[in-house]
This record gives sequence, C-alpha cells and structure tokens, in this order.
Amino acid sequence: MNRFSYARPSDIAEAVREVGADPSARFIAGGTNLVDLMKYNVERPTRLIDITRLPLDRIEKADGGGLRVGALVPNADLAYDAQVSKRYPLLADALLAGASPQLRNMASTGGNLLQRTRCLYFYDTATPCNKREPGSGCSAIKGVNRINAILGTSDKCIATHPSDMCVGLAALGAKVHVAGPDGERVIPFADFHRLPGDQPERDTNLGERELIVAVELPNEDFSTNYSYLKLRDRLSYAFALVSVAAALRLEGGTIKEARIALGGVAHKPWRDTSAEDALRGQRPEEAVFKKAADHILRDAKGFGHNDFKIDLARRAIVRALSQAAAGTPQTQTDKRIQ
Repeated sequence: MNRFSYARPSDIAEAVREVGADPSARFIAGGTNLVDLMKYNVERPTRLIDITRLPLDRIEKADGGGLRVGALVPNADLAYDAQVSKRYPLLADALLAGASPQLRNMASTGGNLLQRTRCLYFYDTATPCNKREPGSGCSAIKGVNRINAILGTSDKCIATHPSDMCVGLAALGAKVHVAGPDGERVIPFADFHRLPGDQPERDTNLGERELIVAVELPNEDFSTNYSYLKLRDRLSYAFALVSVAAALRLEGGTIKEARIALGGVAHKPWRDTSAEDALRGQRPEEAVFKKAADHILRDAKGFGHNDFKIDLARRAIVRALSQAAAGTPQTQTDKRIQ
C-alpha cells in the first residue's frame, strides 16, 4: 500500500473542497472496497477524505412521500429499518443477500453504489486491463471469464457490477442525490452507472469532485409481489453469477406494473424497460415470463467460460417473476432456491 495523507472534514462543503484540492484524492467511509483495492495496488490515492463525521446517516421521509437514505447509513441498518422492511422489502432482501453480516455493518449506502466492477484481471496488476490502464487491453475477453458480463459489453471491457443493493435500487427506480462544487443535483438511478463503451475506467457518471449524499426511494408500492433471487457458487459470502430483482403490481388477475433488474450480467445493474412494458396487461404465467426473459436476453453474448450464464439468467428471470407473482419471495435466511 502506498503512502497517503488523511483529512476528516466536518461538513459537506469542506469535503468537496478537500477532494477537489488533489486529483488523486478519494472519499472513504466504511472502506470495504477501497481499502482492498489499495492493498492490491489497484487504487493508489495520495489523499483520503474521511466523510464519516458528515450528517448523512439518517433515514427520513422524502418530500415526494418516499424515503431519503443518507449516504452513510450502514447496509445492515438499512436492511433492518422498519420502514424499509415494510415498504421496500425487495431492497431489504437484496441487502441481506449481499456480503456477510460483518461487511454489512461497515459498508455504507453511498459506498455500495461506488463499488468497482468485478473481474479477475482488474484485481491482478500483472495483467493488462483497460479499466486499470486504458488502452492496455482486456485480458478477460479471451481469458478466464466465467464471472464476466453477457450484456452491454464492449471490446474494451466485460467486467460486471457486483452490488446486490444496486440491483434492488435499479428495480425500484431510485434517485441518487449528489453534491459538488456547483451545488447539488439528482441523478436517476438508471443513469448513475455506466456501460463500458470506450471508457471502461469510468464506472459511474458521478463527477470527479462530487459526493453522494443520499439515495431517494420513490413512493411506490411493490411490497407484496416481489422477489430477490441470487444465484452463486456458494450460499454464503459470494458475488452473484446472476441475480434478479423482480416486482409486480397485480390487478384483476393481470400485471398492472412490472419491474425487473439483473445483477452479475453487465457493467451496471441491468434493467430493460421495454420488457417491463410488454408485461403490462398480461396474465402472470410462466409462458409470459419466458417471453420476457427471452426479450431481456435477446442481445446476450457469452465469451466461452461464461456462456452458461445466458441460460442461467433466463431461468432465473422466470423463477423470480413466478415467485413474485405468487407472493412467495425467495427467503434470505434459507438461501436454497425455492
């Protein structure tokens, strides 16, 4: 790990000024991802700006009737919050599917959004990686790519986004509140993370000197017919090979509204609104869900080792939607697939 200096600002404006004074500075809260990257020599910040003293650790009612979650709310507190469990159980389940209890106690809401995408070669500084060193090449495309993306890839990068929480937030249509030198702005969750394109080194559309201050959950009810299904190599403490956040609003035996987001398959949480639109007015049946899965995966592409993910994702979408329709969400205590 390289040497670095350290600052601990007491307000948001000071934090923004501190990070703007050094192009290599990074914000740090729980440090569950950044510290690992520093140990691997993937990230080399010369200055850390500790934001844990900022007043961003509350869950409050938002102006529109939803909830405003401060960027420093720990993942565990968010998952077990009474309002979240009642109104947004899909998000609570996604959180409980991720990491371990110890990590959930440390990891923050804002930090979860900023997890770097996952790829074996990104973490191995002895191999070429366009995400670490733009223009050096992507070792994963012709290498060991079992965990890599099948949707939204480019010839520059096939890494995957690792967060479970973000898949739930994508399905719910959350908003991200950020502060920077030019004031505050709101980013729709669908626009927060990026596909790799020609700039795989950029995981998000957050400005260099911007700080996440809160995540806003919309005032919508998907608390009855939902499921978060996570498929992984082992039941405990593993990233998703494929995950699905599914939520339905049923009325008169048909689907009035549908939300579907996938994790483990792309450089960002993957949501296809055209597939959701096609489900409206349909009966919640397996044949209908299979068509939706085929639509979502119409452009999916494997790279050899990860070809299996396409069929795995197809079956996972159908299973998660079936669980949601039946009102029998996948339990996060007994993680065997229902």
